[in-house]
Amino acid sequence: MSDRKKWSQDVTEHSDSLDLEEGVFSWKDPARIAASLMRSAKESTRRKASSPYRSAMSMLTFYMNRAGSGLDDEQRQVLDRAKDELRRLRDES
Repeated sequence: MSDRKKWSQDVTEHSDSLDLEEGVFSWKDPARIAASLMRSAKESTRRKASSPYRSAMSMLTFYMNRAGSGLDDEQRQVLDRAKDELRRLRDES
């Protein structure tokens, strides 16, 4: 495994900005993923972005970019829909 893969996996698993629920990016329910990310962002005292929405979206985008071609099409679609759910949650608050 390259240092690059180790680095991104370490960031995803041990982020200093959010404490994520285990396996959140492997879940099949976009609304559940979005709610979990938003909850983690709201509860975090270490997030770097000014809003919970920006922190949650940033972590989701980071994961998707780093997973790259290793992310199967079905899960990529679930995560894309989770982005839509995050936007909906932002607009509701």
